[in-house]
Amino acid sequence: MKSIVILFFIAITCWVRPVSAQIQIAKDGRITVTSAGLSYDFFPRFIVLFNSVDPALALKPAGIAKVSYNVPTWRTGDTAHADYVQQKVSESVAGDGFDDNILRSKKENRTANIYRSGTRFLSTASRVMEAGDSTVLLFPEHPLFGLTAWIKTRDNDVQIYFKLTPKKDGFFSVGYIGAPSLDKSQVAELWQPLIWTEKRAPQQPYMTPSFMATLPATLVNDGHNSIGVMADPRYLPFQPLPLLENSQFGLALLNDSGKLQPQVFAPVMGGAGSQMKAGSSFSFSLNLIVKPLTITHTYEQLAKDKMGFSDYRTNATVSMNTTLDNLIDYSKTHYAWFVDSLKGFAYSTDVPGAVKNVSSLNPLELALIRDDKDMFEKRAYPLMEFMLSREKFLFTLDSTQKIQSPSRKLKGPIAPLSELQVLYNLFGRNNSFYPLMAKKEFGSARIRNLDEKQKGRNWINAMFMFKLTSDSSYLKLSRELADQYLADRVDTRMEQFGDPMVSSNFFWPTFTNNWSALLELYELTGEQRYLNAAHDGARHYTLFTWMGPRIPDSLVTVNKGGKAPMYWYLKSKGHRQMYYPEEKVPAWRLSEMGLTPESSGTSTGHRGIFMSTYAPWLLRIGYYTRDSFLMNVAKAAVVGRSESFPGYHINTERTTAYEKVDFPLHGHKDQSVNSFHYNHILPMASMFMDYLVSDAFVKSNGNIDFPSEYIEGYAYLQNKFYGAAKGLFFSSREAQLWMPSRLLKTDDIALNYISAKKGDTLLLAFMNQSLQPVTTRVTVNPSLVTFSKQAAVKLLSPSGQVQALKDSSFQLMVPASGITAMAISGADIPKGFQDQLLADRRDDSADYAVIAEGNAKALLFTMGSYARRLYVFLQDDDSKWKSAKLIYSINGSSPKEFVKKEYPFEFTVPVDLNKPVRFHLELTGRDGKLVRSKEIELGR
Repeated sequence: MKSIVILFFIAITCWVRPVSAQIQIAKDGRITVTSAGLSYDFFPRFIVLFNSVDPALALKPAGIAKVSYNVPTWRTGDTAHADYVQQKVSESVAGDGFDDNILRSKKENRTANIYRSGTRFLSTASRVMEAGDSTVLLFPEHPLFGLTAWIKTRDNDVQIYFKLTPKKDGFFSVGYIGAPSLDKSQVAELWQPLIWTEKRAPQQPYMTPSFMATLPATLVNDGHNSIGVMADPRYLPFQPLPLLENSQFGLALLNDSGKLQPQVFAPVMGGAGSQMKAGSSFSFSLNLIVKPLTITHTYEQLAKDKMGFSDYRTNATVSMNTTLDNLIDYSKTHYAWFVDSLKGFAYSTDVPGAVKNVSSLNPLELALIRDDKDMFEKRAYPLMEFMLSREKFLFTLDSTQKIQSPSRKLKGPIAPLSELQVLYNLFGRNNSFYPLMAKKEFGSARIRNLDEKQKGRNWINAMFMFKLTSDSSYLKLSRELADQYLADRVDTRMEQFGDPMVSSNFFWPTFTNNWSALLELYELTGEQRYLNAAHDGARHYTLFTWMGPRIPDSLVTVNKGGKAPMYWYLKSKGHRQMYYPEEKVPAWRLSEMGLTPESSGTSTGHRGIFMSTYAPWLLRIGYYTRDSFLMNVAKAAVVGRSESFPGYHINTERTTAYEKVDFPLHGHKDQSVNSFHYNHILPMASMFMDYLVSDAFVKSNGNIDFPSEYIEGYAYLQNKFYGAAKGLFFSSREAQLWMPSRLLKTDDIALNYISAKKGDTLLLAFMNQSLQPVTTRVTVNPSLVTFSKQAAVKLLSPSGQVQALKDSSFQLMVPASGITAMAISGADIPKGFQDQLLADRRDDSADYAVIAEGNAKALLFTMGSYARRLYVFLQDDDSKWKSAKLIYSINGSSPKEFVKKEYPFEFTVPVDLNKPVRFHLELTGRDGKLVRSKEIELGR
């Protein structure tokens, strides 16, 4: 892998800032911007919208095929303009993030066309005059209003200011409609936040209110330049948190003639500031954009130059390692609401009585790397059984529950093929049922989450079938299908929602190509086209990350009066108020820059989610392609945001509540700041682990490089899985990641670390998250590692400094944003659970059986030299059987019984290593009749 990195660094060149455009202002006020040899005319043309009565601005489901999204709508008395059709929303669409006031409000005459939100008046400048450093535009007087505008140019910027003076009381909105307009056939790519990307154009003049604009602009690209308009960032203030009710402007891309034309409207008709009195005035300003760059590079430049986005975060109150330790401690408490009887995390925020899991690989990775037997027994192993037995990620015993389409059936495996591959390889290829299940999944289709059907035979699963079987025909198929995917999905910009691999769009990964899996294919094959495609997908993903509001260089008061903000959704569910001290903190700690909303369908309520698993992927792709923007977005998404599990999202008001270590340590009804999806806890821990290892990889220039597997999960919950194989730690090869809880105490919180072991050597790498060099003292926990008198510290990295070890402590210096790595020999590192789980132990005995009675399956898990377990589950449910009994004998011992009188009918039995187990089932039907299965022996 390292050779790939070095070769690519030689081959790739950095993006260079484009040369300045030429700007001319004609006598009629027309602004001509010349860039890349092409000229674009921006005309002094506005539209004024007027309503004498409140048009009742409201968000409504757009009803766009294959995508869930809410758009502004307005009440209209003109039935000819009532083009909005009230959408019928399924009862399964409910839960956190879904607002019944949006989804299920009463039917009335409404329009989603901004041009029909009021009576419209076109206004074009009739006179132009120079006044100091401005070009003044004068417009004909109108009985309803007066309009003036002026143009200012500075360096490469063109800014238009306008002022509206109403002559009558009412509701007003002014739209700048003078930007170049293009036919759809002329456009190489477009962007209107949030959902219109690539070549997916709005079907009508939908507006994006400012609180839903990740950047306050909208753009088209004609293959040469990106052309657009951008609202002045001062109209997107940091305080209060942007919401619909305080949105000061809106953006549109489709004009009333059906052409693509970047537009800004201010104020939003029916929104804040739109109700005006005669004789008052309203002012606004916007920038004209012409850049010889792609859409995503224009987005990057505007984010940096206009919004101030940069490498702006550092660890705020604790290191990321401390956060990870606290988060994992929390995951084992009753507050994390793991339901042992159902083998899953409660999902009661959305679906009362249900549990939902993401993957067994998250807790398994954590148990492995952290040498944590307790994590394995309480979380990883139960989830392994769940993922092989359940029909869907969302499981409930309530057959009447419809929200988010759960299942109560044991018709697994729900584990994606990639997970079966990881489990098979991790446990020494001993469990034959994993490849059997994988091959079946590859040849079929399954609904795992919500109602999305996934086809088994695709380039991603073919890649994992190769990793599972080592059969090169699968890799050949993966390449062939992936190359077709590149042609259909990457080289061809999407014009409609949905794509060759997803039937509809909801979570942001469905709006881009599958760039995390493409990165996996690149790292497997080293073939440049897959990295290029992953890079393209990652850059398009940044369009969904917040680049505003600008962060003020000031303190912000939060938790006023000692109360934390209360999320309206939880208040409606009867949750109780939370209290945190009022305090003043730097604004950057509260910023959503770098985070995404949750999804297209819930973006109106979930402003910024902390579940930013895209960050480590962006970090790696940014490194491979020398793309500092991706790396800065990655850092902004995760660094310095919490001391433990922060809940799900920023939603109503800025607060430090979710920074606090005790924030998650409350009962479900006592959480009221944001929602808790308990199945996210362990994926977030994996995200932190992935970020730490990736940060070490990047900062060491590939000299710390641990092999990884893939945690596919669902939605956006993809992570890399580490610990199954040994890796490179500078000069040390065959190093094993080993990061037990609270291994180190570091006096300066700016440093994160990873640790590994090799024989009697402890390997440490410290990554500085600040823009200043850090000199500090580090202490190795003597309850975990002790050192001989001959112990010695050796610096491994070319930068940084480290002093001698004394009483388990040493002092080191880590450069700004850099890394210092070292090896400490003479360490007594105890062998434990990790070594047992990874033990190379071959077992070819029978481990799988299908039982006709009860439609049951029996699996004998072999897990290194640690344990063997028999797991038997019935696919039949309690509509057929009243009870089920497992009778078993281990190596000829006296038979034992295990009775289940309630569904689900499943049994787990510890089995000694190297000893067979013989068993059968006795089932009692609803009619009282007893059915006995044949005897089966496994493990011999």
